[in-house]
Amino acid sequence: MNKFLNDIRSSKNPISINRKIINTMAVLFIGITLGTFSKFLDFCQAELPSVLMAIDGALDVHNFLGRFAIWVLIALCISIYSNSALRASLNVFVFFVGMVTSYYLYSNYVAGFFPRSYAMIWFGFTMISPFLVFVCWYAKGKSKAAAILSMLILAVLFNMTFVYGWGYFEARSILEFVVFIIGVIVLKRDTLRNSVLMGTISIMFAFLLNMVIPFSFG
Repeated sequence: MNKFLNDIRSSKNPISINRKIINTMAVLFIGITLGTFSKFLDFCQAELPSVLMAIDGALDVHNFLGRFAIWVLIALCISIYSNSALRASLNVFVFFVGMVTSYYLYSNYVAGFFPRSYAMIWFGFTMISPFLVFVCWYAKGKSKAAAILSMLILAVLFNMTFVYGWGYFEARSILEFVVFIIGVIVLKRDTLRNSVLMGTISIMFAFLLNMVIPFSFG
């Protein structure tokens, strides 16, 4: 417990008010840009280069941005590299507000339609995101509790990245495989051995989670 508390104290690096505002505005801008770009790909997919297309495309960027894995990874990175849990909550909330708002404004006013049921899912995810990343921020520590938290986060990311069952196992796409690898790097522990252990146990957690909640996270 003492080590966990020390992790919390040592992770809080004070920054100026101006820097906090600049960082949050930058996160908002990134969210708006990515939300607009994502909807642009959705709206103009017929004009995309074949390598980016959903059908027989090598990268499948359109569908990739329509699933959760990449957005969870971005939220995780914002959380881990924020200087406090409260700042992580604010920054991630601002990011998703920018991303979701720009996506559905583009959808409504440029594409000419508003998918209400799908939008409600993203609005709900945006509302709970500050609470989730508040907890995720503590995964950056070096305590056993932080290591377990990292394993659980990776387990969720694993189930968003791979589809598997009796006799089959594959990544949803090349890009989502890369997302999982980046997640492992972001959450890596202090030694290679501990990082490998974290990755191995997280996969076990993923299988258990899939048994309890057998729904697609894609």
